[in-house]
Amino acid sequence: QVQPVESGGGLVQPGGSLTLSCAVSGSAASIYAMGWWRQAPEKQRELVAAATSDGSTKYGGTAKGRFTISRDKGKNVVYLQMNSLKPEDTAVYYCNADPMGERYYSGSYYSGSLYDYWGQGTQVTVSS
Repeated sequence: QVQPVESGGGLVQPGGSLTLSCAVSGSAASIYAMGWWRQAPEKQRELVAAATSDGSTKYGGTAKGRFTISRDKGKNVVYLQMNSLKPEDTAVYYCNADPMGERYYSGSYYSGSLYDYWGQGTQVTVSS
C-alpha cells in the first residue's frame, strides 16, 4: 500500500519559514509526480507545488516566489521550503503521490478521485 507520510508542520510567526517533508512508503518504483496541496477551513483543496521525476515543477498562484519544492533524486521524497509565510497560508498541507501524473496535469484545484495517493496532512499555522 502506497502511503505518503508528511512531517514538519507547526506554528510559525508571520514572515517566518518552515520546511515540510514527505516520504512515500510501499512503493519501490519511482513515482512520477509528487506534490503539496493545502486546504483551509471551508475552502477547496488547492495546489501549492508539485514536481516530476524528470525535473519539471509547477506552483499554485499563492506559492510563487515564496515556496520552493524539491525532490530527492531517485527517491520518493519531496520537500517544501516555505518562506515569508503569511496568516493566509494557514491550512492543512497534504502530500500527494501521483504515479502517472494524473493529478499533476489536472489543474490547480482538487478535481475528484484519480490514481494517486494522499498523506494524512500536517497542520501549518501562521500566527503571532
